[in-house]
Amino acid sequence: MPETDFAATLTVAASRVQARLDAALADGADVPVVQAMRYAVSGGKRLRGFLVLEGAAIFGVAPAAAVSAAAAVEALHAYSLVHDDLPCMDDDDLRRGQPTVHVKWDEATAVLAGDALQTLAFELLCDPALGTADTRMVLVRGLAVASGAKGMVLGQALDIAAESAATPLTLNQITALQAGKTGALITWSACAGAVVAGADPEPLKRYGDCLGLAFQIWDDVLDVTGDVAKTGKAVGKDADAGKATFVSLLGLDAAKARARSLVDEAERHLAPYGAKGQTLIDAARFVIARDN
Repeated sequence: MPETDFAATLTVAASRVQARLDAALADGADVPVVQAMRYAVSGGKRLRGFLVLEGAAIFGVAPAAAVSAAAAVEALHAYSLVHDDLPCMDDDDLRRGQPTVHVKWDEATAVLAGDALQTLAFELLCDPALGTADTRMVLVRGLAVASGAKGMVLGQALDIAAESAATPLTLNQITALQAGKTGALITWSACAGAVVAGADPEPLKRYGDCLGLAFQIWDDVLDVTGDVAKTGKAVGKDADAGKATFVSLLGLDAAKARARSLVDEAERHLAPYGAKGQTLIDAARFVIARDN
């Protein structure tokens, strides 16, 4: 698929996810914490939500039947960004080209908005459109594990601990850290459509594992080569903090080559789906072609 066609496909998916999030937040009281929630879930590529919808499409599941799961992971991802940006964590003032939530409002509002976005994610996964109670429980448990102390939260904790460690992390340690911090939600997103369809998610899990690591490696590349106007967030922070990254450990060219190799591997895992997997192949290629 040409890059322009894929961008249009991604935009359509993002619009569907945004509409579902807007509907979920439409009835909330017009108070700062809800305003901050709406602000936090606006914009972005919606790659995780796209993976949910496209994974479902492979098995013939209509977008309307999977969009609540797509919105759920985007709500949870937004919560993680709001909290990661806080002064007690990454201390960032800019996200998606806009002031971060704690800058636009205050730290307490940012904490509460993040908390509420996390719980919203699990509320969205209760949508009967996603299937039987058993199906919804598989989705709920999977997202809880991917986002908690065995997944994203663990990765963030390891990342914070590494900042004050006496020695930089090794390549294996960085890989394990990022498998939680970034990869776990991407893998859940890749698998969710198969779960909704009642299909075997294993090939999509392997695809998601490769995609998540490639995504993080490319983020490390952009932290070195990107500019704030395109990334919408601060760049060069890892080097300034002396943090070990895929680029610092492998070198820029080798890191890019590793990301490309992971994308090739991700594509191979889609072979069982034939032509139906093409859009997910395009997504993998997009991950290492993006400039934000």
